[in-house]
Amino acid sequence: MIDLYTWVTPNGYKVHILLEELGLDYTAHAVNIQQGEQFEPDFLRISPNNRIPAIVDHDGPDGQPLSVFESGAIMLYLAEKTGCFLPAEPRARVAMQEWLMFQMGNVGPMFGQVGHFTQYAPRRIDYAVDRYTREMGRLLGVMDRRLGETDYLAGDYGLADMATFPWVRSARRFGADLCDYPNLNRWYQAIRARPAVDRGLAVLAEYKNATPLSDQAKEQLFGDTQYQRR
Repeated sequence: MIDLYTWVTPNGYKVHILLEELGLDYTAHAVNIQQGEQFEPDFLRISPNNRIPAIVDHDGPDGQPLSVFESGAIMLYLAEKTGCFLPAEPRARVAMQEWLMFQMGNVGPMFGQVGHFTQYAPRRIDYAVDRYTREMGRLLGVMDRRLGETDYLAGDYGLADMATFPWVRSARRFGADLCDYPNLNRWYQAIRARPAVDRGLAVLAEYKNATPLSDQAKEQLFGDTQYQRR
């Protein structure tokens, strides 16, 4: 059994989707980051960086519980545990790791900045909006070019695709038009049609909220609370 501590964000969805693809037995626990639950001591014990998602695998490598934080580390751990979605062949394995790190180091951070400066910043900063929006477009172009050569980011469907899909999904909300990236759009539609992806996106669906963030929520996410030493 795996306890999953998560929220309805792209990084949360990455792990939801992988767990559904693997068919593992898990229980999802909502960590409401808009209400500051990520700062509670019990959560910090398993995720010291106060970020979701995190897991506790009650059947760890030595038969004892093991906690894992950081979405990429969780995905690699689960792939190693099950022998799925991370190829054994060295060249294919490196390709999957490359494109997973591409998401972790580029797509997530840059797309996240687009979302922040276009939707949540207290005032518009044209330089920041332009810089990060253009970088998002560049990264979408990198993926579109790659997906003109292969069906999925690393060749076969795997961790890199599950990690990247929720962020490309968010890019549409941030103003990107996937019709401008036909290879990426083909990839996006293929992944969206997978039943496990549909189930992963439905995890904690009752917490999805399309209304603007309250001032209290913005304080928990972006204000002084975020920077307190704990």
